[in-house]
Amino acid sequence: MRAGHGLVAVALATVALVGGCTSGAPTSLPSSTAKYTEPPLPAKVIPVLTDSPTPTAAPAQCGDPTASLRPSTAGGPTIDAIRARGRLVVGLDAGSNLFSFRDPTSGAIVGFDPDIAREVARDLLGSPDLIEYRTLGSADRERALQNREVDIVVKTMTINCERRQKVTFSTVYLRSNQRVLAMKNSGINGIADLAGKRVCIVRGTTSLDHMRHDQPAATILTVPTWADCLVVLQQRQVDAASTDDSILAGLAAQDPYTQVVGDSISVEPYGIGIPKGDDDLVRFVNSTLERVRNDGTWDRIYRQWLSVLGPSPGPPAPSYTD
Repeated sequence: MRAGHGLVAVALATVALVGGCTSGAPTSLPSSTAKYTEPPLPAKVIPVLTDSPTPTAAPAQCGDPTASLRPSTAGGPTIDAIRARGRLVVGLDAGSNLFSFRDPTSGAIVGFDPDIAREVARDLLGSPDLIEYRTLGSADRERALQNREVDIVVKTMTINCERRQKVTFSTVYLRSNQRVLAMKNSGINGIADLAGKRVCIVRGTTSLDHMRHDQPAATILTVPTWADCLVVLQQRQVDAASTDDSILAGLAAQDPYTQVVGDSISVEPYGIGIPKGDDDLVRFVNSTLERVRNDGTWDRIYRQWLSVLGPSPGPPAPSYTD
């Protein structure tokens, strides 16, 4: 598998004894037992205690949040601007194994999400290579679209009513399920076993909201990237990680001592994020998604990157508002 280039190495801290010596005799060690020091946490880690969850407003309502505009290849102001620029600016994550990561041999960004973005560029600009990638954290996706720093976001972005208040979406291009990643033989077999446990989740994700609501007895550690979750799990600084099983499968592929466990916590429909008002681009992106569903491209991309999840379920059927 291209994504499985070895295990993620976890460095263990060692203590060096430095001292002067006035004779040839070896320095005696103190008789007391040395104390273990935990490895440092990744940068920008924030503990989120959920024992007393902060009340939140009722979820926004918008009918079917996955319904989008019907496909069309007709031009428009957004499409014309992208074609005049000569490249499609795509926001994604360059550190999610299987979904979007930098190939250690070629240096290219590869994975399921980049391949979907390349199909959009192929139809829009005539070449799948006319893309400029910009790496975004999960918490930065909506802001980047609102500020028009990117044309589209293709980054395991769940469609929901709250996000639709700020940005718009294509039709669903993949459905995933939030589950749990734990060490094998840890005794953790699902969300019920996370009471009193430490769970790693990336901030700015729907996974965080679901965990706080469905398992308030867990203590959550938030980090910038899912790769950080794998590191702190390997260091035993958390007991589990939780997000979409498609992302967790990429982490498990890097460490055979971990496994994805439990039933679905929530269904996560992924859409391509697009700035509000760019309806011509929404329709064009949906025309690409319609093509890849029908010509076998979606199945080919799935088999290349996500076969670890099992046989291809086939592309999600689209839902339209008009």
